[in-house]
Amino acid sequence: MARPFPRCLLAALLSWPTLAQAQDSTRVEPIKDNSFLIEEAYNQEAGVVQHISTFSHPTRGSAWSYSFTQEWPVRSIRHQLSATIPVQQGFDGVRNVRGVGDVALNYRHQLVGADGGALAVAPRLSVLLPTGDAARGLGTGGTGIQGNLPVSLELSERLVTHLNAGATWTHAARDADGDVASTLGFNAGQSLIWLVSPTLNLMLEALWTSASNVAGAGTTERTNALLLSPGVRWAWNLPRGLQVVPGLAFPIGVGPSRGEQSLYLYLSFEHPF
Repeated sequence: MARPFPRCLLAALLSWPTLAQAQDSTRVEPIKDNSFLIEEAYNQEAGVVQHISTFSHPTRGSAWSYSFTQEWPVRSIRHQLSATIPVQQGFDGVRNVRGVGDVALNYRHQLVGADGGALAVAPRLSVLLPTGDAARGLGTGGTGIQGNLPVSLELSERLVTHLNAGATWTHAARDADGDVASTLGFNAGQSLIWLVSPTLNLMLEALWTSASNVAGAGTTERTNALLLSPGVRWAWNLPRGLQVVPGLAFPIGVGPSRGEQSLYLYLSFEHPF
């Protein structure tokens, strides 16, 4: 099942130069804030909004997940508000279930890098609303607080790395049986981005997560996951400041996640408002 990905990647790379010729040649805006699994430390510039869609589908089974995120600057690049709406399909042991998951409301502060430079730091604080149906496995059943610290560093003109560390605490999370417990999860990761050109990037992301799940009344169990994700993204810079960034990746499980594989699709629209 893993074989189609290299062909998809090759097709994207071969088609990119032809597609790029159709772009607006008056300017070349580099791809910057369009990572997949690892968060970059770049807020939206004043007057620019971004709409992001992602889709992930394991190579085995019928589960899938989709998310839509919209990012807005608040008066300047230093403050950014965003919301993420997830939709997912899973299996509850009897049948496939699908629906909206837990919606995230996010605030991110551009602590370092508002005026440019090689280093950017933008801590994020999110509230996770219990909009998903926990009884059907579509949400946690409780309100969560998530913090993440993204750090971005330009290693050279063509090489950029991004580092993340964060935690998620959920008060009164519930499982499908209605048992309640508070949970605490952690995440850490790093990515390496090679700027083949301003509008074509090759990516390698690594993400570790440690999730705490309700296992009974007042008790939890912990599961760890580790993914390595090679990917590619490219940009079409169109008239009136519109930048369209499609991308695809192939997350591969290693260590505790060995044997897991999935296809990850990304699409971003960024434009002035």
